Amino acid sequence: MSSGTGKVVCVTGASGYIASWLVKLLLQRGYTVKASVRDPNDPNKTEHLLGLDGAKERLHLFKADLLEEGSFDSVVDGCEGVFHTASPFYFSVTDPQAQLVDPALKGTLNVLRSCAKVLSVKRVVITSSMAAVAYNGKPLAPDVTVDEAWFSDPALCERSKLWYMLSKTLAEEAAWKFGKENGIDIVAVNPGLVLGPLLQPSLNTSVEPVAKLVNGAETFPNAIYRWVDVRDVANAHILAFENPSASGRYCLVAEVVHCSEVLKLLHKLFPDLKLPEKCADDKPFPTTYKVSKERAQSLGLSFTSVEVSLKDTVESLKEKNFLSV
Repeated sequence: MSSGTGKVVCVTGASGYIASWLVKLLLQRGYTVKASVRDPNDPNKTEHLLGLDGAKERLHLFKADLLEEGSFDSVVDGCEGVFHTASPFYFSVTDPQAQLVDPALKGTLNVLRSCAKVLSVKRVVITSSMAAVAYNGKPLAPDVTVDEAWFSDPALCERSKLWYMLSKTLAEEAAWKFGKENGIDIVAVNPGLVLGPLLQPSLNTSVEPVAKLVNGAETFPNAIYRWVDVRDVANAHILAFENPSASGRYCLVAEVVHCSEVLKLLHKLFPDLKLPEKCADDKPFPTTYKVSKERAQSLGLSFTSVEVSLKDTVESLKEKNFLSV
C-alpha cells in the first residue's frame, strides 16, 4: 500500500512544470489530488494531467485564480496537505508588479487564507525558490556555501530590478508571517533552476536555456546555473509533507555549474548536436559556489546528477519537437 492511500491533497497551479510532476508522483503514491488550474477547459493545461496513471479515479480539477479572494476555498476543503506551487516565472516582464509580484504575493496569501478556514489541513508545502535565498549582496565564491539561513533582500532585488527574485522573496516572507499568526504548519522548498523531462506540452522558462543551447545558438551565456532535477523537486515536496519532523525551508540544488561546463556535458552526451562555442561576452566567468544539501538530504532526498537531468531534458525536448535540428 502506498503512503498516500485514502489521503486527499491539493496542488495549486497543477498544469505547471513542477506541479505536473508533483501530481504524477502523488497519484503514483495513492493520493487523491484536487488540482487547481486557471482554465480547466484548456486542453493544453489539462490533457497531460488527465492522462496520468490514476487520474481517472483520483484526480479532480478545479478552476481557481491566484488573484481572486476565496477562489481556493473549495479546492483546499477536505485536504490534509496543500502544495502551493502556482506562481508565474518569466525572465522578462513589462509590468513586474502585475505579472510577477501580485500573483506570487497575493496568490500565496489567498491560498493560505483558504487553508486557515479549513480544519482538515495539516501542512502547507510552499514552492519557493533559490531566488528567495541567494540575493542578499553577500559575495559568492568557491569557498562560500549558501544555505537555508540566507534570505534574499527585497530592497536589493528591487534596486537591481530582479523582479522574479523580488516576487518569490516577498511571497515567502508573507507566508512565514501568515503561518505564524494563524497557526498554519508551513514548510518551504527552495529549488534552483529546474530541468529534466517535460510532462506539459509547452516549453517552460527554466528549461528554455537548454533548449536555446541545443537549437543552434551562436553564443552561450556567461552564466551560472544552480540546477536541480524536476523529479527531485517533486519528490522533495512529498517528503516535506510526509515527514512529520520537516520544518522551515529546504534548498534544492544538485550542482552549481557554469554554462561552459554544461556545454562540455552536452558535447559528451550528444556528439551530433551543433552547439555554440563562443561566449556571449568577453568578461571573466563568474565563480561558482556551493549550496548546502544537508537539510534536503536529511529529508531523505538523493539528488539526480546534472548529467542524467541534461540527457533526459534534451531527449524530452526532441520527443516534444522543441528541437529545430
